[in-house]
Amino acid sequence: MAFVQNMTPSMTKEKIGLAPSTPRARLDSVDLLRGLVMFIMALDHVRYPYFTNSTIWPEDITQTYAALFFTRWITHFCAPLFFLLAGTGAYLSLAQGKSQKEVSHFFWTRGLWLVLLELTIIGFAWSFTGFRFGGVIWALGWSMVLMSFIVRLPLRGIAIFGVATMALHHLVDGIKAETFGKFAWLWQILHGGGAIKIESLGITFPILYVLIPWVGVMASGYALGQVLTWPSERRRKWLLRVGAAMTLAFILLRATNIYGNPEPFAAQETFEKSIIAFLNVVKYPASFQFLLMTLGPSLLLLAWFDRFDYRSTLGKIGQKIVVIGRVPMFYYILHLLTIHLLAIVVGLIFQQHIAWLWSQPLPMGRRTPPEYGHGLAFIYFMTFFVVVVLYFPCHWFAKLKQRRKDWWLRYL
Repeated sequence: MAFVQNMTPSMTKEKIGLAPSTPRARLDSVDLLRGLVMFIMALDHVRYPYFTNSTIWPEDITQTYAALFFTRWITHFCAPLFFLLAGTGAYLSLAQGKSQKEVSHFFWTRGLWLVLLELTIIGFAWSFTGFRFGGVIWALGWSMVLMSFIVRLPLRGIAIFGVATMALHHLVDGIKAETFGKFAWLWQILHGGGAIKIESLGITFPILYVLIPWVGVMASGYALGQVLTWPSERRRKWLLRVGAAMTLAFILLRATNIYGNPEPFAAQETFEKSIIAFLNVVKYPASFQFLLMTLGPSLLLLAWFDRFDYRSTLGKIGQKIVVIGRVPMFYYILHLLTIHLLAIVVGLIFQQHIAWLWSQPLPMGRRTPPEYGHGLAFIYFMTFFVVVVLYFPCHWFAKLKQRRKDWWLRYL
């Protein structure tokens, strides 16, 4: 509970207190972490569904192997950091001099905008068909809508809500959607997940990302924003202590199977498989152990990024990562379209079956067609290629946001 106890009641009803000036390096560390996450996200989407030739699911302990599993596992850090840093970024960009009403207004308008994007442009980018599903942007959007109400609480209350939602949501795991009758769909969106069927319209809408516990991650990220306004040594110590505590909590909970993941850990016949089984926690919906495993090391990494000047330490590579981290939604939309189009081009070059890339939806759990795709080495190469190509439009858009203050730029 160190997270909650360190929250100061410095928020009034009308204004959300923020330090008069926020050191640029502090924001750079957030942008650097976000940019790194965007790079890793591209790896996940290049691999599946667009370029992989593997018929093995990375999480299938009976068939997977280390290289495949860890290519998938590293991408588990993306969604938690999306939600956490969305809350943090909102605090850092909005809280200074803004009233609660203004902050709330931004949350619900941007949230609805993200939901609209998921159901239109992003849904099209995924499959080039009318197929839609409740993915990460869907959940981000509705979480922001909920945050438009949550943000009216004192900051300590927001922190308590966020931590409690992440830690305690397993207490309602036993509640089934059918319990709510005609409102079963609402529970599926909030916590149950699965496919929502609208028989009158002949529509099936799969829910991958439920709002609980993700809205809790966003609320925690919002409260984290105040931590990042503290003096450098104080905030780094906090990030190190809380990050280490969360990581240790994951190890202890996973090893003992006391709480926090629907599937218990069991030692396997080899050391490699045992490590994989230990790290193979549930993402859909995100378990408490999953959140500890990803957010704990992420806070440690943020503390490390906060200690150095990325320009001198990482040089031009670091600067390019930061640029991408400053335009996440712009990058997200472009990277889906780019990867999808590249898959078609590469498929034509290698004379592989590609009609499914524009004529079929992407049902959850589908494997790619026989004799389609490429191995991990090619996937890593294509990931680097995609990120390098996307840097240039991202750089242009980041400069545009820097030059202009049009209201609509805040929504991308």
